[in-house]
Amino acid sequence: MTTATTTDHGRRGEPRELDGIYRAPGLHWVGDGFRVAGYFRAIPDAVRKLNPFLLLDYHPAYDYAPTKHARGVGVHPHRGFETVTLAWQGRVAHHDSSGGGGVIGPGDVQWMTAASGILHKEYHEATYARQGGPFQMAQLWVNLPRAHKMARPRYQALVADQMGLVTLPNDAGVVRIVAGEFQGVKGPARTYTPINVFDVRLNARGNVEFTFPAHQNTSLLVMEGDITINDETKATAHDFVVFANIGERVVIEAREKAHLLVLNGEPIHEPVVQYGPFVMNSEREIAQALADFDSGKFGYLD
Repeated sequence: MTTATTTDHGRRGEPRELDGIYRAPGLHWVGDGFRVAGYFRAIPDAVRKLNPFLLLDYHPAYDYAPTKHARGVGVHPHRGFETVTLAWQGRVAHHDSSGGGGVIGPGDVQWMTAASGILHKEYHEATYARQGGPFQMAQLWVNLPRAHKMARPRYQALVADQMGLVTLPNDAGVVRIVAGEFQGVKGPARTYTPINVFDVRLNARGNVEFTFPAHQNTSLLVMEGDITINDETKATAHDFVVFANIGERVVIEAREKAHLLVLNGEPIHEPVVQYGPFVMNSEREIAQALADFDSGKFGYLD
């Protein structure tokens, strides 16, 4: 289990209470290559409840026809946070103005720290685009604390065989650790604040237990299957479950084969001011980000 500590919000070892179960308000296109469900838009007070996570766009499995066209998103800026792209099907190519870039495919993760400012673009990888086929991915935005918002950009290419892996007993399933730690196994991602990102697959009637400090924010996306949480709450494919900050233990049982993305993190107790692709602590800092972008301080990317 992840390390737990007793907090004022209670009750070490007791079941975690739920805030709610949410569904995205339909699918929308990001560029012409990513057909996603934007879950955080459906959640009241999402910044507080999900901090340090700022956004989750989930691209459910979808078959793209072959094309010679470069589907994706053209050059655009970011400052003040990180983008994390998790791939399960299909392949995406990334390039950014810091010199980072590469291709991610099934099981891989791209962790880009925009920090002081970056330009990047993302497209379906050329060979995949020509062949077409199934595509399934998710992108997270992760906030950075004030002390690191103006750090140097960096790029982490995390390939599938780097991930931490815990095989659950009794053929229950597996937990892939992208970031953080589970049962003493750590993920490869370097993070600025304590974060757990777990890619969980459960077999029918398999179960897994997590324990997170009550003050940390915890949520999960059901990508496939049906689950029961703490013996009482049911959730099904495409549900996004947000936990309250009461209790610590989360027991998940799969009623059928299930695939989950579990998110947990230490909240950053600082103001969040967002303007499009910039996330800072004040309006003044947003104005500076716009000025720096307009003056070319984010670099150049063709």
